[in-house]
Amino acid sequence: MTSLRDWYSVHFDANAITLRVHPPNEAAWEETLQWKHISRVCFKAADWFESDELYIFTDQRPESYVIPIEADGGQALWGEILDRKLFDAEMAIEASMATNELFCSPPISG
Repeated sequence: MTSLRDWYSVHFDANAITLRVHPPNEAAWEETLQWKHISRVCFKAADWFESDELYIFTDQRPESYVIPIEADGGQALWGEILDRKLFDAEMAIEASMATNELFCSPPISG
């Protein structure tokens, strides 16, 4: 069975995040997100059998980009998001101890 790390990779530099996705038996795609366009980051704490996920929202489209933490480069991206203060550090600690919960920064109102 193909590992997620084998077909989903995340790279970033000072200006942007690049997603390269080549799922088995499906069309490959690539997307670049500029850091300056990120408006919200959500962290979905999964259970023990699934990958935690990042949901990155931008001002460029209404849908989020879903990035599994287990993707190649996913953990490094999470660290960079925290370094850039795009996600609340105290909330990140709480999220790291949770399962099956969604945490967003800034929080979703309503």
